[in-house]
Amino acid sequence: RMQKTLQPNNIKPKIIVAAILAAYAMPQMAMAENRAEAIELGKIEVVGTTPLSSLGVPINQVPSNVQVVKGKDIQNQQSLGLADFMNQNMSGVNINEAQNNPYQPDVNFRGFTASPLLGTPQGLSVYQDGVRINEPFGDTVNWDLIPQNAISSITLMPGSNPLFGLNTLGGALSVQTKSGEHYPGGGVQVYGGSFGRWAVEGEYGGKLDNGFSYFFAGNRFEENGWRDASPSKVLQGFGKLGWSDDKTDVDVSFSGADTDLTGNGFQAQSMLKTFGYNSIYTKPDNTQNKLGFINGKVSHWLSDELLVATNAYYRSNKTKTLNGDGNDEYETLFEICDDNSFGGVSGCDNLYDQGVVNRSETTNKGYGGTLQLTWATERHQLTGGASVDIARTKFKQTEQEAELFDSQRGLIDLDNDIETANDINGRSKTWSLFATDTFNVTPKLALTASGRYNYTRINATDNLLGTKTGTCMLPDGSTTDCATAAGVDVVGDPLVGGGGGEIVTALAGGDAGGKHTFKRFNPAVGLTYSFTPELNTYLGYNEGNRAPSPIETACADPLFPCLLPNAMAGDPPLKQVVAKTFEGGFRGKLGKEFGWSMGAYRATNYDDLQFIASSSTGAGYFNNVGKTRRQGLDFGVNGVTGDFKWSAGYSYVNATYETGFDIASEANSSRFVDANGNKVISVSKGDKLTGIPEHQLKLRGEWQALPNWAIGASMVAFSDQYARGNENNKHKAVDAANSFDGNDYAGSGKVAGYAVFNLDTRYKFGNTGWQLFGKLNNVFDHKYYSSGLLGENAFVGAGGTFATDAESQKELFLAPGAPRAGWIGVRYDFNKPKVSAASVDVD
Repeated sequence: RMQKTLQPNNIKPKIIVAAILAAYAMPQMAMAENRAEAIELGKIEVVGTTPLSSLGVPINQVPSNVQVVKGKDIQNQQSLGLADFMNQNMSGVNINEAQNNPYQPDVNFRGFTASPLLGTPQGLSVYQDGVRINEPFGDTVNWDLIPQNAISSITLMPGSNPLFGLNTLGGALSVQTKSGEHYPGGGVQVYGGSFGRWAVEGEYGGKLDNGFSYFFAGNRFEENGWRDASPSKVLQGFGKLGWSDDKTDVDVSFSGADTDLTGNGFQAQSMLKTFGYNSIYTKPDNTQNKLGFINGKVSHWLSDELLVATNAYYRSNKTKTLNGDGNDEYETLFEICDDNSFGGVSGCDNLYDQGVVNRSETTNKGYGGTLQLTWATERHQLTGGASVDIARTKFKQTEQEAELFDSQRGLIDLDNDIETANDINGRSKTWSLFATDTFNVTPKLALTASGRYNYTRINATDNLLGTKTGTCMLPDGSTTDCATAAGVDVVGDPLVGGGGGEIVTALAGGDAGGKHTFKRFNPAVGLTYSFTPELNTYLGYNEGNRAPSPIETACADPLFPCLLPNAMAGDPPLKQVVAKTFEGGFRGKLGKEFGWSMGAYRATNYDDLQFIASSSTGAGYFNNVGKTRRQGLDFGVNGVTGDFKWSAGYSYVNATYETGFDIASEANSSRFVDANGNKVISVSKGDKLTGIPEHQLKLRGEWQALPNWAIGASMVAFSDQYARGNENNKHKAVDAANSFDGNDYAGSGKVAGYAVFNLDTRYKFGNTGWQLFGKLNNVFDHKYYSSGLLGENAFVGAGGTFATDAESQKELFLAPGAPRAGWIGVRYDFNKPKVSAASVDVD
């Protein structure tokens, strides 16, 4: 007898298909529902192998080290969100808190990144119910838009799996949401504690006798933040309506979010010592997102062997940013003022500024759909289909000059003149054809072959074309139009001659528009073999590609560098990134209570895209830099011993550049002046990629101290990493003990490794539905840093006053991790059955 969990209903065709396959090769198949579903037969898990999930494949027939997590595990640990949970629990994952906001981390998996920050090389695709939610403008991922208590499961699929489409260079994260049919009842919780943080969460779902189901979830989160001037607010909502009978399942879901996040980012190492661990460099740095996302899905059994599934979606996200920066106009300011001072030279403080306030507004609107057909027989599970994704983007950026800073280095005394620096419209269209087949060669051996053809068309229009003006003085004393002089050394301001310096490009630039086409077929093949039901091996090879996003195609010319997300100009064409991945390993069980896995991989990116800095202001451009490589090992064990559950994981990630190139790096001590007069560093083959620790260790234990009381503890440890700006791995502190003289380089080019311990607990008051929970992070109050960059400190002295260029300190900037903090809360669950899904016996 095979006992299985049925979705979405007790559908006869599904029972027949599952029984046939179970009798032949013991793969148990999940039902046509939008989440990875565990089927009870030796605890074999079934996972979706396409973004729009249908029948799924047993995990022991997937030729990679796939990781699956249920939503209840995220809730039990009271993780703040997906990124937080993945960092604490999933092999190969680490986060860089470049923004220092809990909802804005860079999530790295095996050295590939999914980040909310433009300019970060993106290498992971993220899906919600079959829809890719990487933003069209820069392939970024906004982690604040995914409601945690609406998550049914997450699947982390490693490698360059072509079935998950564009941007799947190092892996794909598939998020499946809850439905009222499988999550009936409700729950409400509230908690509060450190950093002025409080949150309210609620959910409720159910199913009616006529087949109609419903589920709703909502969250409200606020905090003051633990660093200076760092408040945040998050409002999230989710709803799903569904209907099903014995052959058809229909779901329509809606996600909405309104978030206001402050992340003031890196702080200079010297200023952390002077002003404290919670100090900030400049302010403000604010991001606001407003999301509306509707997704409809229909699946229908055409026969006992044929299942058709389709979806259609519309997604709109408007992002506003406000950033005050003290370095943007820095070098121009003090090289022009004759005595290198501010506010004492006649006319100087009226013409030149200490900083600039950048504002941007980006509207991403996307729509599309997928149609796929699955044919399941005794030996084959063949799925094929087509998808189309269309996006419209509007981007506008303005600059406003500022003259003074307050006591926390916030920009004040703004100029009334607000200049439009960029006004870009972008369009992209991708259509794809895909197919995959899992063939049971024997009851123990399974062969998987997959492929996907992607065709992408990008079109950008510059609404400011022909409006960029200004007069620039060239080194020989002659003048020319700034549109011609942009990117070259000049003497004087665009509007005023005299002095010396390098022109900023805000008033100049070419056509940021253009049309680009990218197309490629990506294959994949893999084998799995089960020596015994307790021992399985796998071997796979796959390829994936990433087409440059509109912001990358519009910012690819070193003569017209961009101050992200600022100035874009007409650029040479970029090549798409192609990743090729090999992976192999073993997994198994020792008895019923002990599981293990071990694997190795090598992923090589060809024509990898990087944002290359061209000055200390952060300006730069996107360019293909040749090959990069990530290779490594993953080991994991887990088990249950009496009342104690535990897990441990170790990952080794060796990420290197495989092609040499020169890039600008103002604050690297090994910089030199090239033939064009630029200050650059040379990156060589074998140099380590920045921001990626080589070693990581994760431990988790949970003790059921009493029948109603659980106590959990976790530890994460990461080795050191190279700071951004030290891509050549050669930066060293130089003469840092002397007074500021413009030639000092303080701090190393690395961020030290660290370990952090966390505790969590929950107590259930019998069968009343009430639960008390608590969480304590960074138990030992360890000061650590998750990310770093080499930069130029524009502030010196005990008061943090603005420096002259000659006094500037080139040093290491760090992203400090949160100190010890605790929260306590209460939860009430109601109208929930003991078993949330119906079970039947199949003879």
